Amino acid sequence: MSIPWILDPSDEPTSTGVSHGKLGMWVFLASEVMLFGSLISSYIVLRLGSPLFIIPPHEMLSIPVAAGNTFVLIVSSVTMVMALASIQQDDRRGMILYLALTILCGLIFLGVKTYEYPHKWHLGITISSGLFGSFYYTMTGLHGLHVLGGLGFNLYILIQGIRGKWSSRRCERVEYAGIYWHFVDLVWVVLFPLLYLL
Repeated sequence: MSIPWILDPSDEPTSTGVSHGKLGMWVFLASEVMLFGSLISSYIVLRLGSPLFIIPPHEMLSIPVAAGNTFVLIVSSVTMVMALASIQQDDRRGMILYLALTILCGLIFLGVKTYEYPHKWHLGITISSGLFGSFYYTMTGLHGLHVLGGLGFNLYILIQGIRGKWSSRRCERVEYAGIYWHFVDLVWVVLFPLLYLL
């Protein structure tokens, strides 16, 4: 998904005192909060109120694998913070290193999900096996697409960093990518206990 107005490096403040790019990113994320919020609230309401909502046994959910994947995504948030801190200190090599680690963590996360899906499918948790399966694949699949989008954004920033485009005076896009990536991580921190532990 292409959002050119988010990629505008202009740091001119709006009437709110926030740059155009940052304001655009926050508005975009507000719509994403509504999307995930409606799915999560629907899941909770149906899980608590529908007798047809059957939760698979914990053994079928691969909780240790999902917990490890959660840790990987949390580590990626730390490396994203380090990437921004590096470029703010004019350490382009540090930014490149930490951004590459962030991308690697995101790829590991998606790789684990590609293992998890067929495994659950084989155990009988499918998108049509019941309400839980429908919600599980819809929410984790949508989240996976957002991770993929974040990886694309971070890869763009990384390539531009390698070409020497960023400095401490022009690090807005790195900050925007960080805001988006932290949002994606936060969504997973909510989904993990909801789908795996409760």
